[in-house]
Amino acid sequence: MSDYGSTPPPVAGGSYGGPPDNKLVWSILVTLFCCLPFGIVAIIKSAEVNSKWATGDHLGAQQSAADAGKWIKWSVITGVVAGVLGVILWFVLVAGLMAASTTTSP
Repeated sequence: MSDYGSTPPPVAGGSYGGPPDNKLVWSILVTLFCCLPFGIVAIIKSAEVNSKWATGDHLGAQQSAADAGKWIKWSVITGVVAGVLGVILWFVLVAGLMAASTTTSP
C-alpha cells in the first residue's frame, strides 16, 4: 500500500510537518536592498535550515530559521535607518549649498 496521502510521521518534539521556512528569498532581497553584511549572515542561516533538517537536526533547523528571521529584521531596520539618515544629510547639504550661494558679496 502506498503512503501517498497519509499523515506524515512525527518529528522531534512530537509535532508534524516539514522543514521550517528557510526565508531564503527574503534573505537575498535584504542583502540586495538593505544591508549587505547582515543580509549575508541571513543567507548563511537560511541555507543551514534545509541541510540541518535533512540530517535529522530538527531543532537546529528551527533555530537556524529563527536566526535567519532575526538577521533579516536587523537588516531591514539598518537599511531604513541608513536611508532616513541619508535623506536628512542630503537636505542639510542642499540647504547649506543654497545658503552659501545666496550670500551677497560687497
